[in-house]
Amino acid sequence: MIKQYQIDGMTCGGCVSSVKQNLEEHPMISSVDVKLDPPHASISMDMPVPISILQSVVGKKYTITERGLLTVIEPPTKEIKEILPEKSFTTYKPLLLIVAFIAGVSLLSQYPFDAFSGMIWMRHFMAGFFIVFSFFKLLNLSGFASSYSMYDIIAAKWNSWGYIYPFVELGLGIMFLINIVPFYTNVATILILGVSTIGVVQSNLQKREIKCACLGDVFNLPMSTVTIVEDVSMVLMSIAMLVLG
Repeated sequence: MIKQYQIDGMTCGGCVSSVKQNLEEHPMISSVDVKLDPPHASISMDMPVPISILQSVVGKKYTITERGLLTVIEPPTKEIKEILPEKSFTTYKPLLLIVAFIAGVSLLSQYPFDAFSGMIWMRHFMAGFFIVFSFFKLLNLSGFASSYSMYDIIAAKWNSWGYIYPFVELGLGIMFLINIVPFYTNVATILILGVSTIGVVQSNLQKREIKCACLGDVFNLPMSTVTIVEDVSMVLMSIAMLVLG
């Protein structure tokens, strides 16, 4: 399908080139034709892309509004609600279950708890978290990279980071599991997740309706404070292991 959009804020050929390039990088957009007079774009897409996502793609400098459908190649098969579901307990149930399973296994690894160590529990939890979450991201690496670039401040400027990040997570998980160079492992976790948290917080403050990429492209989770809690908790555990370990 081809849809028409008005784009306010474009004033020169450089603006046209920038908007066109940004839109063409989105995986669900097949082609883009951007004009300055009047400022508009004809976007060919495989299925409807929410206007909030298009706005995040073109950037704050420009304002994009829908003008209507030009031609329809095939009827849309999904509604916007299917792309970005309502924020509820049911929506986040897969994420909460996975975290609960990792926490439980990390606890049972010290059975029969004769000399239970909170530090060992945190290390095992971090290992399980990174390994399991990297697994889901690697199931659809390109899908994760696309979603991640919507809010991560590094992936937004360097697209390759979205393809590298799951392998970094996997590496950190293995390092926590075998307890190799714990100081550098914790420092790397604080830096990497700390930077990632900045983009998550910004997206929540701006109330952007975008997809959370924490479980890759497998589950359809909207960005929310749940993601902030997830990242901040991991950073705090790494800080605790550095200070108390």
